[in-house]
Order: sequence, then C-alpha cells, then structure tokens
Amino acid sequence: MTTETKLLPIEPFTHLVGCVGGGQLGRMMALEAPRLNIAMKFLDPGGPGCPASQASGCGTSTIVKGSLKDDEKLRELAVGCDVVTVEIEHVGVETLAALEKEGVNVQPSSRVVAVIQDKFVQKEHFAAHDIPLPPFVDVPTLESVHDAASRLGLPLMLKSRKGGYDGRGNAVLKDTSPESLSTALTSLGIDPSSKQKNGGGGALDLYAEGWISFEMEVGVMVVRSTTGETRTYPAVNAIQTDSICRVVLAPARDVSPEVRHRCEDIASRAIDSLGDGATGMFGVELFIDKDKETGAVKVLLNEVAPRPHNTGHYTQDACAVSQFENHLRAVCGLPLGDTDMNVGAAAMINVLGAKSGKIEDTMKGVNAAMSIPRANVHWYGKSGCKAGRKMGHINITADSHGELDGVLSQLLELEDIDESVLPGGKTGRSPLVGVIMGSQSDLPTMQAAVDMLKKFKIPYEVDIVSAHRTPDKLVSYSRSAAGRGIQVIIA
Repeated sequence: MTTETKLLPIEPFTHLVGCVGGGQLGRMMALEAPRLNIAMKFLDPGGPGCPASQASGCGTSTIVKGSLKDDEKLRELAVGCDVVTVEIEHVGVETLAALEKEGVNVQPSSRVVAVIQDKFVQKEHFAAHDIPLPPFVDVPTLESVHDAASRLGLPLMLKSRKGGYDGRGNAVLKDTSPESLSTALTSLGIDPSSKQKNGGGGALDLYAEGWISFEMEVGVMVVRSTTGETRTYPAVNAIQTDSICRVVLAPARDVSPEVRHRCEDIASRAIDSLGDGATGMFGVELFIDKDKETGAVKVLLNEVAPRPHNTGHYTQDACAVSQFENHLRAVCGLPLGDTDMNVGAAAMINVLGAKSGKIEDTMKGVNAAMSIPRANVHWYGKSGCKAGRKMGHINITADSHGELDGVLSQLLELEDIDESVLPGGKTGRSPLVGVIMGSQSDLPTMQAAVDMLKKFKIPYEVDIVSAHRTPDKLVSYSRSAAGRGIQVIIA
C-alpha cells in the first residue's frame, strides 16, 4: 500500500491500464479513461469484437484475444501496463500472483481476488472479521449436505464455491430425498450419479447457507484507493427477477436512514477487512431481515464482487463521479472522487434480450427512453440478441422518488417488469408532502390541504404526530422525512 496519491497523467496515453475482461463493465471503464488521460488495453475471449473494443480510444491493437485464465494471454496483456485490473473475478489468479512477483502492479491484488473468487473462503474471511452473515457451512460431500440440512434446517441454499454469477451456481434444496438432491446437483452442473457411486464421497466444491427470508436486498458500492482511503456510495434497492438484477433504486426506498447507514458501514468494514490490495470498486450485496419476534432489523452481508457492479450503474448519471471513473482513480492511485448523489432520486433498469429474441422487441424501452427527459441510455454493443442477455441499461433521475415514479412505471411496463417487485409493490408510494397533526380532531382543519394535494395528484401522506403524546415519533418522523423524499411538511 502506498501512502501518497498520484497526480493526473499530463501526456495522453502515457498511463496504461490493462483490464482482464472486455465486456460491458470494461467498455464503461474505457469510456471514462480518456477523461483522466488514461489509455486502456483489454484481454477478452471475443477479441476485437468485444464490447470494450468499441469504446473511444480502444482499437484492435489494444485488444488481446484469449481466455481470462490463459497464462500466455494474461502475460501479453500485462506488457507495458502501469496497472492491471479486472472487470470480472473469474480470472487466472495464479498467473496474476506470478506477475505480481515479477513486479507487475495488479489492483485489486491476486490475493484479494482469490479470497473473493471462492465464495466459501470469502465467507470464512468475513466471519473472522465479525461481519454479519447468514449461517453457512462447507459441504464437500453428499453426506455433509445431509448434515447441513440437519444443522441449518430446510429449505437449504446450495451454492457453488466458484463461478457463480447472476443466479447461476445456486440451487434451493427443499428436502433431502434422493430425487431432490439429484435435481439440485444437476442444476449446479454436478453429475449426481458419480457422487452416489462414490458412496457420497468426492469433492462437490459447494457450500450451504441457511435460508434467509429477507425483506429486501440492498447494494452498496465501495471504492478503496491504493492509499487505503475508503468511500461508499449510497445504499440502494437491488431488485432481482429470476436471480438477475433488473431494477436499482437510489437511495434505497422503504429503508430508514439509520438502516441505510448501517448497510454502508458494514460494506465499508467488509472491504477494509481485506487489507492491502483491496483496491478499486467493490459491489457489496446485503440482505435486510427483520426478527419476527422482536421486530429488530438485521443487516447481513450476502457476497462481494471485486469490480464495478450492476447495482452501481446509476452512478453514471446520478453522481458527480461514476463507479467506473472511481475504479480507475483508485487502481491508479489518483484521488478518489465524490460518491454523493447530485440528484434526489435515481433508478436503473436493465435491458435484457426480449423473450422473442428479436432486437426490435428488446429495443422498446430504449427507444422510448431516448425521448424522455432525464433518461439516459447505455448500450453495450454486444453482437446478437439472446433472450435474457444483458444488452444495456437505462438510468433515470429526478428530484425525488415521487417525481421519478411516472417515468419508472412507463419503462417497467415496456421492459415487462411487474411493479409488484418494487418495495411496497408499486410505484406512486413515495410521498413528496407530509401532512401531520397532533390528533385526529385536527383532520377537518387539514382536509382542505389534503383535497388540494389530491386534485394536483401530488403524492402525500397523512399521520398523527404529537409533540406531547408521542415525542419520540415526532423526532423520528422529522429526522427521517428528508431521507424518505419528503420535500414539504404541512403541520
């Protein structure tokens, strides 16, 4: 770790960043690089046809075609680079470690990528550093799966230790019958018959997690510099359908400021716990759970990705410095940029390949967004259009969630996303105005204000908040109002 930040390069193309992976994340890094006088080079199986190759300043000479785990190709990428980084964690960490020993600057380090790459090792690391987690246990054999079910209960979540992404590598085990085990293992790419012939032996390369009936999933983007400086972006709702992130809402809705700050603190502590080499952007996924008996809110870390992340795409249009620019700043040792939002509310909608597989169906939301004020289209430039494939995303911004909801509802419909997946189950639930009174008897006095809010279709809420009878509620309401998007209080 260095103790000093560096200065912006003066001459163009004198600072070269090599990136393992040239998909959409690498593409969006490359679009930011020229603003910092940084040049980029990529390794990708798609070669010159990868999304990053189309970005400004990335010609065919800056694209190495090959596997992200190929020793020779990784070495070819590293030639001439001031720093080597990643856009995905499923890379050849052994070669990256060897390159570090040879003097190549790899950020995040091979050690950090290796810890995160194996999700069981990742869990063990965070558990050792007192980061709150769901219960988990290693399950290397069929016998240990039965033991885990007895210990953690059913249903049980089985997860691949390596290679999982967008829901792939996860399987729910509802019971431990041979049929259920066979189905779960098959979905994880494991031949159950070979394991059964072994008498339940043989490494499964899996781990198990106890079932968490969480209220919602939250994402926090954390950026950490080579100097150890750490900053967080605001906690957001990460809304999944079919195990793929479809919608992000920033800041997180239906989450109190206190819980949002707790999410950000846990995320920051988790990344800091990784120590030297934990550099760049990190996507931290968390669960918010509520104790059924006490009502106490628990925040649990789900998993971490050592790179820019889908839940941080909103930062491109809602923050002064995007996650992609901050990743480059961090790995290059430049001062970190501002992570605060410069708008009141934002949303990101992922554009997936339409079920029909036709590009014209896929483009419906994008084409509409092109004419919507404060909507920004980010297209990935992928060849072909496969159903369910991430093709791009749309960012929308507004001064508040209440103002955002009209456009959000329109785009959700075009993208075939049901509003029931949103916090509270629909749009239009984010009040801009709070009408409060000391008692029910005051309602007739306030009714005219409520009627005018209805007439002008302004989202509002009505509540009884008494400074004498419920002082704690008054304090809580006042402190949380701005964070919930309330812009006016009528009392």
